Amino acid sequence: MKTLRECIAEAEVKKVAIGHFNISDSEGFKAVVEGARELGVPVIIGVSEGEREFIGLQEIVALVKIAQGNGFPVFINADHTYSIEKTKEAIDAGVDSVIIDLADKSFEENVSLTREIVQYANGRVLVEGELGFIGKSSKVLSEVPDGITQTTPEDAKKFVEDSGVDLFAPAVGNVHGIVKTGEPKLNIELIKAIAQSVLVPLVLHGASGNTDEEILQAINAGIRIVHINTELRLAYKEGLKDAVESGEVAPYKFMEAAVEDMRRVVVKKLKVFNKLG
Repeated sequence: MKTLRECIAEAEVKKVAIGHFNISDSEGFKAVVEGARELGVPVIIGVSEGEREFIGLQEIVALVKIAQGNGFPVFINADHTYSIEKTKEAIDAGVDSVIIDLADKSFEENVSLTREIVQYANGRVLVEGELGFIGKSSKVLSEVPDGITQTTPEDAKKFVEDSGVDLFAPAVGNVHGIVKTGEPKLNIELIKAIAQSVLVPLVLHGASGNTDEEILQAINAGIRIVHINTELRLAYKEGLKDAVESGEVAPYKFMEAAVEDMRRVVVKKLKVFNKLG
């Protein structure tokens, strides 16, 4: 089976992106894997610190490894990790990639601590760094969070070179969550400029709420991994609400609706990311 690095390299050749979907339980895992398998494309399971504390780090790694053992290109990313200790824990658990998110630190501290993780990983996993603040809440927001920034190509180049990261997540008009009053537009020209400035694949966080057209423009500009979380959470909640109100009491039956609603979101997004029409 191909590695995550190889799948990203193939995405670069094809000018497409790998979908990254956050989950916190086996139902989310089932929805993402079934959606990706339907289309025959690789996919990344994302688990933030809170999500992996809920499902269990070892447990979700085991689920992914079983899928990989069956020959399916599903990978696991330790998403948004805010401490050196938790990042090393995820690396040692056998994830395929990890994000050390120090976007709220000074540039110098972000580079230094990220470089420490790169050295600790020593090629065992892909290490992603993040530069620029895009908020932290994967939920429906009433307005754009305060303090949102955008990453300059110059800072991106210096950060990637000095830290040694394998993947880079810039702030390019993206925001975590979905903004009810209107999702900010992605800065496509900035994505192009950053892609030309760095020698590693770019990752787009906070893509929930952005239009398919914008996402395609971002992919054409150089994005190779796209993160979706809030849209999947909303589908889960609505599917579960409708199923529970139906009066069904068997969990494996009333959870089917939630899984199916999430699977539909995954398939729709993956068709866009992989330009499948």
